[in-house]
Amino acid sequence: MKAATRRVAVGAVATALIAGLAGCSGSYDSADLKKGAPGAKKGVTAPKSAVRLIGDGSTAFTGVQPGLLKPERLKPGQQPPQFVVFSWDGAGEDSQKLFSHFRRVGKKYNATMTYFLSGVYLLPEAKANLYLPPQHTAGRSDIGFNDTQGIRDTVRELRGAWQEGNEVGTHFNGHFCGPDGGVGTWSVAEWKSEISQAKSFVKNWRTNTGLKDVPPLPFDYDKELIGARTPCLEGRPNFVRAASELGFRYDTSGVNDQVWPKRDLGLWDLSMQLVPVPGRAFETLSMDYNFMVNQSGTVKGDPSEHRYWGNQMRDGLLMAFDRAYQGNRAPLIIGNHFESWNGGTYMRAVEQTIATVCVKRDVKCVSFRQLADWLDAQDPQVLEKMRTLRVGQAPKDGWAAFLAARPAVAPTSPAVAAAPGGNKAERH
Repeated sequence: MKAATRRVAVGAVATALIAGLAGCSGSYDSADLKKGAPGAKKGVTAPKSAVRLIGDGSTAFTGVQPGLLKPERLKPGQQPPQFVVFSWDGAGEDSQKLFSHFRRVGKKYNATMTYFLSGVYLLPEAKANLYLPPQHTAGRSDIGFNDTQGIRDTVRELRGAWQEGNEVGTHFNGHFCGPDGGVGTWSVAEWKSEISQAKSFVKNWRTNTGLKDVPPLPFDYDKELIGARTPCLEGRPNFVRAASELGFRYDTSGVNDQVWPKRDLGLWDLSMQLVPVPGRAFETLSMDYNFMVNQSGTVKGDPSEHRYWGNQMRDGLLMAFDRAYQGNRAPLIIGNHFESWNGGTYMRAVEQTIATVCVKRDVKCVSFRQLADWLDAQDPQVLEKMRTLRVGQAPKDGWAAFLAARPAVAPTSPAVAAAPGGNKAERH
């Protein structure tokens, strides 16, 4: 997308410790679906005969997504793996080429991630009036729109990312924040409209751009889209209501401690987390934007401080990782933007964090989809027990004792159950 149209994700909360919340036809060769973007693994998609175009050919069904973690239920006494989720708000490929860069980083360290696509990044500026944002005039967007080359590049990266096991979620469209028509003021119905339009721009980019020679995205977005992060982390209550009615499976728009997640209206609450800020007496959200706000307050701070600020973010994330890894093993949720704020120091911090944690024993760097799949596979009573562990708290007597099999309850014989007062004995 054009650099001039990029917008910092900004938000606010009342407490200082988390100041600034993130804030069916075509001329392409279907063999390209097998090749994917440069560097994609060979043979990771379905054979040509299984490719089925959807709608105007912007998307296609290509079979089961490759590279996904197989969710397995914990065995009695088994220590849970340490999950880490790296995610990106407003994912798109522009002149900085950070999307393609972090795809390579993910492959190098065996990490899959979640890319939250802004729908308007697949809508050309010439078709801006197709977007009807809630509480705003047609064609309005606080992050602008894209150009043809930007859409071509973003589609390429999204295609390759999915073929490598990454997830494509949504960051919605116009990125409206604040009290004047911001997402925090939207109704459930307005959220549903925004979600529908985000899907539409992904499902119709070919018609809207005329890019007939570009291969489709290799997934059905109606099925791929199961979660989101709201702009500036605003508007979560009504969004969750809308998302629940639309069949979403998770949300990551709130503020949590590093504890095991629970459901909210049927959705897994996989919100951002409070993490240490080394050398400071408070914690902040696990996102590049929030570290930047607490350090420089501007994306162009003192260059002499850039390295220190990046190291501070990296070390804060590693402290958060260590207290979970050695403690309650709660998933660590990290959010970022494809931006070069303060000289790109936060991108360096994130990459160094990936390189450090994703190679450790029992660590699984996965997308939100894969984390939700794993949570769904667990015994709800086991998850409930793990939620009793506080931030950084390891089980006192070890995981084997903490998650040992519960004693089996002896079945009641029909004769005893039928006898007068027969069940009373079981209560003593």
